[in-house]
Amino acid sequence: MAGMARHVCPFWIGYLLASPLRRWAYDPDRLLSPHVRAGMTVLDVGCAMGFFSLPLARLVGPGGRVVCLDVQERMLRALAKRAAEAGLSERLELRACAQDTLGLGDRAGAFDFALAFAVVHEVPSPERLFAELRLALKPEALLLLAEPAGHIGPAAFASELDAAQRQGFVVLETPSVRRSRAALLRAPGPQS
Repeated sequence: MAGMARHVCPFWIGYLLASPLRRWAYDPDRLLSPHVRAGMTVLDVGCAMGFFSLPLARLVGPGGRVVCLDVQERMLRALAKRAAEAGLSERLELRACAQDTLGLGDRAGAFDFALAFAVVHEVPSPERLFAELRLALKPEALLLLAEPAGHIGPAAFASELDAAQRQGFVVLETPSVRRSRAALLRAPGPQS
């Protein structure tokens, strides 16, 4: 893949990202419940230790599924432990991916919703990421994209949105997410 590798969040920061104290800034239920319903199949890109994955598992219920992707096996092992403690293991599928590909060729058109929270700036090619998400999502499925405002300026975020739009995604709204630049995107329809 063209482009230089980007910085990947160090493993130890995963503990901070999974902290219950983080809920005051990013309430997963408030952010996700408008878009996720029982029975859905959901993708959590860059899940780390599951700050959003476990609430997603609760929202999809026993008939739903959350596929959790991360480049770091240690993050996935920590998430597996947390999921077991919460009694949610059966709702999660944990998958390691490479920094330059999601590795979801076997799941084309499988997902009703995807979350990419503070992760797009870490991949070598946002364009490729959005191309893979387009293939993985069902037609007109939603993607919630959020990037840390402290790391990603307005121009960089606009560039990410341009990459998504080149892949057929439509920006539906730019929700307010604390200390973040965010957009709710809709995947292309079946005829796109």
